[in-house]
Amino acid sequence: MMMLFKAEGKGLRAYAMAASLALGATLGFLPATPVQAQTRALPDFTDLVDQVGPSVVNIRTIERVSQRGNPEMDEEMQEFFRRFFGQPMPGAPRSPRPNRPQPQEEERPRGVGSGFILTQDGYVMTNAHVVEDASEVLVTLADKREFKAKIIGADKRTDVAVVKIDATGLPAVKVGDVSKLRVGEWVMAIGSPFGLENTVTAGIVSAKQRDTGDYLPFIQTDVAINPGNSGGPLINMRGEVVGINSQIYSRSGGFMGISFSIPIDEAWRVSEQLRTSGRVSRGRIGVQIDQVTKDVAESIGLGKAAGALVRSVEAGSPGEKAGIEAGDIITKFDGKVIERPSDLPRLVGNTKPGTRSVVTVFRRGASRDLNVTIAEIEPDKPAKVAAEREEPQPKASSSVAARSLGLAVTELTDAQKRELKLKGGVKVEAATDAAARAGLREGDVILAVGNTEVGSLKEFDGALNKADKSKPISMLFRRGDWAQYALVRPAR
Repeated sequence: MMMLFKAEGKGLRAYAMAASLALGATLGFLPATPVQAQTRALPDFTDLVDQVGPSVVNIRTIERVSQRGNPEMDEEMQEFFRRFFGQPMPGAPRSPRPNRPQPQEEERPRGVGSGFILTQDGYVMTNAHVVEDASEVLVTLADKREFKAKIIGADKRTDVAVVKIDATGLPAVKVGDVSKLRVGEWVMAIGSPFGLENTVTAGIVSAKQRDTGDYLPFIQTDVAINPGNSGGPLINMRGEVVGINSQIYSRSGGFMGISFSIPIDEAWRVSEQLRTSGRVSRGRIGVQIDQVTKDVAESIGLGKAAGALVRSVEAGSPGEKAGIEAGDIITKFDGKVIERPSDLPRLVGNTKPGTRSVVTVFRRGASRDLNVTIAEIEPDKPAKVAAEREEPQPKASSSVAARSLGLAVTELTDAQKRELKLKGGVKVEAATDAAARAGLREGDVILAVGNTEVGSLKEFDGALNKADKSKPISMLFRRGDWAQYALVRPAR
């Protein structure tokens, strides 16, 4: 040190002090720097593994498949023994048998997944896809005990299933509060990726309420999840289950840093119904919905792009009886704000059939509340295609206002109104220029211009004449059974 550095007086003392501080911090005699504090603050998952590990199970499924022998060979051999030995082939049944042998069942391993113990008396939660089509389900506990499980129920919409094993005194998990889960929070997963039991992985919450197009909003994490982890628990730092590991985003089939978990509050509601009745009952109002774009929201005075645009209303459905119309934008359900279209089916689905609820819709520039009685969801029915009828068609309108947008329209006939179940509107006979660029085409039925309902050519022309030509003109139109908005931008 003396050979490398020269210093005198205060400079030497300052250097000596700095060197002492550095050495002391290194040896741990002095308070840690912020970086060292952060290093010490990294999570230790060992206690969590000890706490939750015994509640996590491995699930193996077996499928029974029919297997036939070679019937031609069997018949040939029997005939050979009859002809040359005068007796049936050894081992062949003495009683008459059909030409083809009865199929034999063979047990084959179907898949491996994970799960966790819900209750001390043997209820186990997992994914529906883990036990789907399984002839037999085997559950192995952390202490290596193995049980045959009975499938209590499975719900494909949420990918949640509950199975039951004949055991008591089991270590059940603690259920956490998903609403308190924060993005950036550390979480841990335990499962059986690729059949490797009791594998622990960890990461952070990447996002909440991630909409992947499924029935539930998912928790997104960067926890390593692979085939076999499905059905295992996602655990917070308090040792509570906050989700069920369900899906991964992958282009290779393996983990790529994005995994999704079903929120435990949603899964718990499903599991309660499965344990009670073996099935899940959901509410429905009978509407088809779509996203509200920013341009549409601004053009009709909604303010922001939120809510669910009603594309069609099922005939005879609770929605139709309540007065919901195609083109309405549902902004609230029972006072809960609908931010995105997927919010509506989740809220309605969680409502008990028979409940009277309030649906708030935005229509023609104003909000209104409609009372709807929730029905039980049913399997999708094929849509009925109405037969076209031969009848005289009215002459297309070619008003100055319509021509300026590239539109030629006609009034609906009484028969068309009955067939389409509409009170009025104008039918597009031709769409060019601005109208075509907006997506309108022949056969569409325009129901409203801006926030003005149009039931006839006169009303259509009047609404167009009043529209501000310096801004895009919103038009609510119907195409088949679907309603949507088009923004027609007049040429300048």
